[in-house]
Amino acid sequence: MDSYSRHRFPFAIVGFDLDGTLLDTSGDLAAAVNHALGSIGRPPLSVDAVKPMIGGGARAMLRHGLDATGGHDDATLDVLHRRLLDHYEANLAVHTAPFPGALDALDELAVRGVTMGIMTNKLERFARAILGGLGLADRFAAIIGGDTLGVAKPSPIPIQALVNQCGGGRAAFIGDSIFDVQAARAAGLPIVACRFGFLSQPVEELGADAIIDDYAGLIPTLERLSPSAT
Repeated sequence: MDSYSRHRFPFAIVGFDLDGTLLDTSGDLAAAVNHALGSIGRPPLSVDAVKPMIGGGARAMLRHGLDATGGHDDATLDVLHRRLLDHYEANLAVHTAPFPGALDALDELAVRGVTMGIMTNKLERFARAILGGLGLADRFAAIIGGDTLGVAKPSPIPIQALVNQCGGGRAAFIGDSIFDVQAARAAGLPIVACRFGFLSQPVEELGADAIIDDYAGLIPTLERLSPSAT
């Protein structure tokens, strides 16, 4: 990659959602949900059933799981939320791995001089532990969780903080949920949606500026995407 090509790359910063975007965490999240459900005699859910429940944070995911298996009340949700978090913290990366091609895309962005960050609705300590365990934490100048600033997506505040922590400049965000699209738009960033993510609706309905089928398409898509797409 020559210096002219690097100079022409339209974004100084690229931010990523974690679950369903950079990492396939569905197996471990489903196991945590099923641990909580099983503790009160509820039937387990398949990984595919849990995937659309991911993205709004652990409590929302659990609430969806309870509703899918018989309903919930707030007191039960409070108790099971703690059980879910404890189980997940002890089993963060049993099945979790980057999506195919994700690491190559990170390498290519780094070659272009792009600064990268993570903004996830997952608790920050979980995100850091998973990325650290996979040897990826050092690739990111910012790792912001849903609890870091006391507000999560779809608020734009955490994405704005990501851009600031990455040094400021033209930025784009990559995600897989309506929360990602709403937060990026409110922050004034172009948003790329992942067709392979944990979708709760057809990806075309999210309203993203662009869609990728896999990570091979990320760099060309960003090169075509105007920083002022929003």
